[in-house]
Amino acid sequence: MRTRMLALTSAACGAALLGAAALPASATDPGTGAGRGRQPGTAGTGAAGTDATGATAAGGKATAAELLARVRGCARISKGAYRTDSGSPKATVPVCDTADAVFWKADMDIDCDGRRTRACNRKTDPYFLPETAFQSSRGEPLDSAVLPHVVVPGPGKVWDYRKSGLTGGSVVAVVYRDRVRYGVIGDTGPTGIIGEASYAMAKALGIDPDPSTGGAESGVTYIAFKNSRISPIESRARARSRGAALAREFVGR
Repeated sequence: MRTRMLALTSAACGAALLGAAALPASATDPGTGAGRGRQPGTAGTGAAGTDATGATAAGGKATAAELLARVRGCARISKGAYRTDSGSPKATVPVCDTADAVFWKADMDIDCDGRRTRACNRKTDPYFLPETAFQSSRGEPLDSAVLPHVVVPGPGKVWDYRKSGLTGGSVVAVVYRDRVRYGVIGDTGPTGIIGEASYAMAKALGIDPDPSTGGAESGVTYIAFKNSRISPIESRARARSRGAALAREFVGR
């Protein structure tokens, strides 16, 4: 894939649409990395909501299988669909609605924007932007190499995440194969593309975070819980604990 394109100008325009809901309106722009993401990195912790295999842990956490069973059908909330990359010929990914969350099934591109680190900088990522749409509690860009987070499309004609009870810091469960990991909404991207997460989220899921060859071409499910904002946004522990609780409720535990 790797076709998210530069379009830094477009990203800046998309970011402007954030309005008051986002802090500095700096949208993540097209990147590379198995699709449209962008980022390389090192770092790593991951907000693990289950054990390494995704199996139910001692605390009775929701499994990948349980979450996927819950999102088999789709009550579309988006007005149309999204492309997974800027070069994709068709828009095929709808955003689906439930009472407690919205979800989409797409690829994963790598976002490395935000705090400049050894992992994320202009040398490691040619599409690097030193900003994120949402900031830490100290008013700084988020650290994509350390914080597991998800990128949502900037508000547009297809869908406005803000109208679905979502904002920066909203909790998201990401499912890939038999793994479930929890993070937050941390950045926004182009208004017509979906399927992107931070370096740290990719690594936590066992997905290659390399900016040139990393990411996942398909098979990633994103479940964003409504009205679930945590504070501070950079607290991985709070994202894990809140995510695990919301996931249990979501699957009927």
